[in-house]
Amino acid sequence: MDFAQITAFLLISVTLACTPGADWAYIISSALRKQSYQSAVWGLLSGYLVHTALLVCGIAALVASSPTVLMWLTAAGSLYLLWLGISTLRSSKTATFFEVSPEAVADEIDVQKQDRVDSLGGAASRPVALAATTEQRISPRGSFLKGLLTSGTNPKALLLYVALIPQYLDPAMSLPMPVQTGMLGLTHFVVSIAVYFTVAVAARALLRSRPLAARMVTLLSGIIMILLSLGLIFEQLFVAQKIY
Repeated sequence: MDFAQITAFLLISVTLACTPGADWAYIISSALRKQSYQSAVWGLLSGYLVHTALLVCGIAALVASSPTVLMWLTAAGSLYLLWLGISTLRSSKTATFFEVSPEAVADEIDVQKQDRVDSLGGAASRPVALAATTEQRISPRGSFLKGLLTSGTNPKALLLYVALIPQYLDPAMSLPMPVQTGMLGLTHFVVSIAVYFTVAVAARALLRSRPLAARMVTLLSGIIMILLSLGLIFEQLFVAQKIY
């Protein structure tokens, strides 16, 4: 690979990493939670390591050349993405996007109960500490596995690796093809690290202090996931008709 080939691959890699999709939707929804988003992002990135390993071993090309296997893989990935999108939609209704202490949560619940009791008697006005207090906490391991499944089971990512990386392999180089493949796959992995963590940091900095905007973005993220999954499902229905 000469300098021109490496530069071209880097430009395409950055462009693909910067294209919003299911990965971005999951990153943003994770960044708006109270806990750290790092496990979720590393889970997504680990999925790309899986695709790189499959490509180096030749398994990715084998799967891509088998319509039946690819169809079932796509079906599994699309159903998982559908479930994740629905879960994201549900979380947008009750999520809390700014830090509050447990004491503040308990105090606000007591205030709301007392206000309902004293509503006819003219309850004194008291400051509201937060707009929403419930958020389903996901363990770091759970966030990591969700991210891994989101990118690892994405057949579009697998096909992308199969279709893109081989175009930049150079048979004239002294390095074996599997080594070149691994290098290009790891290059995209490094590019994705920079882009994905930038997206996460930006989402948390710009949206976490704006509850309404954050809920709207989370809602949009869930819708994107659902639409992408439905598109994959309908696409595979046509594939199944051709196969059978």
